[in-house]
Amino acid sequence: MSNKKGRIFIITGMSGAGKSQALKSFEDLGFYCIDNLPIALIPQFAGLVGDRRYLRNVALGIDIREGRFFKDFVRTLDNLGKLGLDHKLIFLDASDEVLMQRFSETRHRHPLGKNIAAAVKEERRILTDLKARANKVIDTSKLTLGELKEVLSGALELKHTAEMKLSVISFGYKYGIPLDADIVMDVRFLPNPYYVPSLRKKTGQDAPVGNYLKGKPGFRNFLNGYTAQIKALLPLYIKEGKSYLTIAIGCTGGRHRSVYIAGEMARKLEAAGFSVSEYHRDIRK
Repeated sequence: MSNKKGRIFIITGMSGAGKSQALKSFEDLGFYCIDNLPIALIPQFAGLVGDRRYLRNVALGIDIREGRFFKDFVRTLDNLGKLGLDHKLIFLDASDEVLMQRFSETRHRHPLGKNIAAAVKEERRILTDLKARANKVIDTSKLTLGELKEVLSGALELKHTAEMKLSVISFGYKYGIPLDADIVMDVRFLPNPYYVPSLRKKTGQDAPVGNYLKGKPGFRNFLNGYTAQIKALLPLYIKEGKSYLTIAIGCTGGRHRSVYIAGEMARKLEAAGFSVSEYHRDIRK
């Protein structure tokens, strides 16, 4: 089969999490996109990938709406792996509140056909195991279309090699934990620069905030120790087939402590030879 030169990205996840927008982003990136391809046809279609110039890079949007479809889909993914096809599964998610708000605003009927709150809860239950199988989980709750496209652009660099792409995110607990986080560290044990009048309006990207935190007892030992722990775990994640890992660092508001520590961690991991992206979700709030 000549599709070794092609790539297949399968986009799925919670209804209302942005699958259509994700497919549009893939289309802008030069991918041949198909939405709602029947699961039974995926293997036949996959056999064509790479045989034609316009089918070198493909993105498929798949809806999983009930248990039977889920089982068929998992079986299909396993078969693609046995065929040696270069495929990645991207799972789009969002908080229940955001999903319900989106359905309410668009007045679309939920695919499960129930009360929206009940349908979201049931769909999340059905998709729990599928989410765990994903190569990349993307939380679209607070992403603009431009930010979603940027995240997807980074996902295109995923490879079947032992190379791992890391994403270090800072966030504020008052705004919720990122749904796509694989590892979460709470740094609220550190003194909060917010309560220092001269630092309140600054962020963790400003030198005075960094100098304030670096001067606190135990800070350097924590940062070095936690970074070393992450580096020690990465080979184990790679062994389990993970090629993309999201590390979330949280403080109260997501503007001071988490921002500085996320930045420092990103630089240390990058210096260690890893491919790292840095994102500060709540820094402007």
